[in-house]
Amino acid sequence: MTTRCRSLGSGIGFARKTVPMMMATTTVFKTSTASSSYAGFSSTRRKSYSVSLAMVVPSSLPSRGGFLSKGKHLSTKEKARGRGRIGGVVQTRARLGNDELQKVAEEAARAGAAVVSSAVDKPRNITLKGATDLVTETDTASEKAVLEVIRKYYPDHAVLGEEGGVSGDVSSEYLWCVDPLDGTTNFAHGYPSFAVCVACLRHTLPVATVVIEFAGGPGTWVQREYSAKRNGGATMNGQSLRVSKTHELGSSLLVTGFGYEHDEAWLANIDLFREFTDITRGVRRLGSAAIDMCHVASGITDGYWEYRLKPWDMAAGVLIAEEAGATVTTMDGRAFSVFDRSVLVSNGYLHEAILEKTEPVTATLLDRGVDLSQWFIPEGYSVHSGAQLE
Repeated sequence: MTTRCRSLGSGIGFARKTVPMMMATTTVFKTSTASSSYAGFSSTRRKSYSVSLAMVVPSSLPSRGGFLSKGKHLSTKEKARGRGRIGGVVQTRARLGNDELQKVAEEAARAGAAVVSSAVDKPRNITLKGATDLVTETDTASEKAVLEVIRKYYPDHAVLGEEGGVSGDVSSEYLWCVDPLDGTTNFAHGYPSFAVCVACLRHTLPVATVVIEFAGGPGTWVQREYSAKRNGGATMNGQSLRVSKTHELGSSLLVTGFGYEHDEAWLANIDLFREFTDITRGVRRLGSAAIDMCHVASGITDGYWEYRLKPWDMAAGVLIAEEAGATVTTMDGRAFSVFDRSVLVSNGYLHEAILEKTEPVTATLLDRGVDLSQWFIPEGYSVHSGAQLE
């Protein structure tokens, strides 16, 4: 069956976004529905690449289901425009500002980080989600603290949490992606790095995100708070971030990661790891995708790639990287969405050189029938690419 679908890409290839625009992408490709073992999600198998188109749109578009900060009083003029109070939260049909969303993301991430901070250097209660995929009681407690803050301000927004799955109103145009403890294995062993990650998406586009990294080590833990809002820049502990200016692979330091499934994509990445180790100054593997992206944003490393990440792994870090000047695509060079199963983040100067290695490997995986389609999309959530960049 041939289905006409919108691309979920957040941009066009390597283009940096400098003016307000709306992604109005349409792609024709063959699809087949794939069932997911994770309740509340849909997955689509794609057989051809997507092509993204952008068009400039007016700076104010109406949206639905948004909420203003709790307890704000409305003027008569505002009420006449269709705004009203629901359960102590002000409802509005105007698009929420990224400044407001970022403040809530920061408050939520700090609430989760407080839970994690209270648990470091203490005995852990560890259980297994898979053969080597750990979860601790701190993961669940951190997610609970994060969600309490989000629901306090936006009870009708959708939420996608690593531990709790889908909750809230999936008809909302806002989706909060939460990884309450990215790098659980590191945390369980007292090994840096691990982080609390909170991201707010409008449709498929991250618009406000925070990553709080725990660095240092037992008895000497420190926190680095990375924060970004769409077209508003990225910071670390209040200081502006910018990617490195490394132009040659031979002078670069890269980073990657490996998932828990030792499948064809995992084996392909082992080969890429070996190849890049031979032609760069080195490749690191820290165990936290969000922190890897933040380190590219900071200029500490020059590029990062990985297969089979989940939306909560990527949503927060990818915006921080983009706002620091990074280029983000899939590993075969397509426009990136947080629902994709591969990601390549670089300082921009090295992107094509890295793609020369990752693109043919990814194409071979697709030719062999390896599923790299978008996944973990909440059932019923609006994923059309009409979210305007601000």
